[in-house]
Amino acid sequence: MSTATTKRTRRILVIGGVAAGMSFATRMRRRDEHAEIVIFERSGHVSFANCGLAYYLGGVITERDALLLQTPASLGSRFGLDVRVNHEVAGIDPAGNTITVHNSLENTTSTEHFDELVIATGASATLPAIAGSERMLVLRNIEDVDALHASLSALDSSTANVVVLGAGYIGIEMAENLAKRGLNVTLVQRPAHVLSTLDAEMVTPIEAHLRENGVDLRLGTEAVSIDDSTVQLSDGSSVAADVVVAAVGVRPDNALAVHAGLAIGTAGGIRVNAGYQTSSPNVYAVGDVAEKVGAVSGEHELVALAGPANRDGRYLADTLAGDDVHSKPALGTAIVGVFDLTVASLGSTERTLRATGRDIRVIHTHPVSHAGYYPGAQSLSLKLIVDADTDLILGAQAVGRDGVDKRMDVLATAASAGLTASSLADLELAYAPQYGSAKDPINHLGYVAKNLRDDLSASIQWHEIDAELAAGSLLVDVRTAAEFGRGAIPQAVNIPLDDLRSRLDEIGDRRVIVHCQVGQRGHTAVRILSQHGFNVANLDGGYRTWAAATA
Repeated sequence: MSTATTKRTRRILVIGGVAAGMSFATRMRRRDEHAEIVIFERSGHVSFANCGLAYYLGGVITERDALLLQTPASLGSRFGLDVRVNHEVAGIDPAGNTITVHNSLENTTSTEHFDELVIATGASATLPAIAGSERMLVLRNIEDVDALHASLSALDSSTANVVVLGAGYIGIEMAENLAKRGLNVTLVQRPAHVLSTLDAEMVTPIEAHLRENGVDLRLGTEAVSIDDSTVQLSDGSSVAADVVVAAVGVRPDNALAVHAGLAIGTAGGIRVNAGYQTSSPNVYAVGDVAEKVGAVSGEHELVALAGPANRDGRYLADTLAGDDVHSKPALGTAIVGVFDLTVASLGSTERTLRATGRDIRVIHTHPVSHAGYYPGAQSLSLKLIVDADTDLILGAQAVGRDGVDKRMDVLATAASAGLTASSLADLELAYAPQYGSAKDPINHLGYVAKNLRDDLSASIQWHEIDAELAAGSLLVDVRTAAEFGRGAIPQAVNIPLDDLRSRLDEIGDRRVIVHCQVGQRGHTAVRILSQHGFNVANLDGGYRTWAAATA
């Protein structure tokens, strides 16, 4: 074995030691054994499981050390990385290929030279600029979770009140885990609904579920001030608050790039090319701090998700190793637990696409997670948004208990591969009654998409009902009389599907909108009526979707 001293061929500096930064550094070492790789992390920990922080607070993860995936010592031993925690980069000089670093433990400052610099500073929590904001706690790193844990542990959980500002993914996770600790939780959200990645009819059941589990939802309002014991809201109300957690969103931690004169995109992230290169040739940026190209919009966007961050760190390493690797458009595939519900989404929402004037088809289905005759089948609500011209998948949303994750992963795979919505019908998916159905919910989406594509069916959405009725259309409920009696859409006429052929004379010469409970019988009614000469459309997703949207 050679004992010769390793010759360092290049010096690569990395700012940020979590997700994208560490993914880059470890992959870079595997691609280049001889490069000197130095990582600067301003906090005291690297490579920690920030997606698990809320679950540690909720007691699901019982050991704090389980969050610490690597240490500077372990990374140095295995990968030969020089990892420096408690080192904050204070400035970048792209022209001189140097950075200025402050060691907070020793209170010293140094200048470090680089051949290549990787900015992976991620995103930081946004704090509302209101009176009392100093009381807000956030959850981004180990220091944050320690501070929150200490504050919560000092409370009497039987009487304590916690206010969470923001009902995105982090806010929902915080609300759930704090409620599981026995705390009184109020969740405040400025928009009218939680989870902006979902449309209204998909999110209202989630809001009901939060309330059923003891979370006090305050929607369409925001905090305007905080005092020692309460949070004042813009609707004039106030809520008791022993602890206030801010989860209103994140922003790219781009200050270093701004001060260095690097190009910043319209979304606020560092603008990079397909090879992650910034406007300075030897400086690169990956992760939440860098803008990505949206797979649906084709525009530069911010996508603050762990999967794309880790992937991009890996791909940057391959790029610097000489491969012709390019960043991939971001779908924004995400998932979150809401007590015993699972919620997932990808791509764009219907409201966003309609606002841009995109010509789309929308599909709602309500299948069960596996064969209905096998015990334990759980209901799912699926939404697929399709480009009307190309039949490509533009967005998807799913809510349910079992089976949400695997359906969304199949849809993400299909969308990434450029499969059309109709081709979902052709996917050969694993089937046994305890796992799925012979006609899997994914296949079913494909069948509906093909019917719409091939003009074997026409549909309208729940929010188009009022306009149809105002224009004189007849709304026919083809469910049974018993179903109709349990709840119906105003102005609907009940003609059960099995009686439809014998009662055609009751319909008259006018446009007809038919609906059933979830849409399947409605499609059969469309086929019957259209072949008898009627101008007819099916209410997509049926009564169940309409009821969820108008609850």
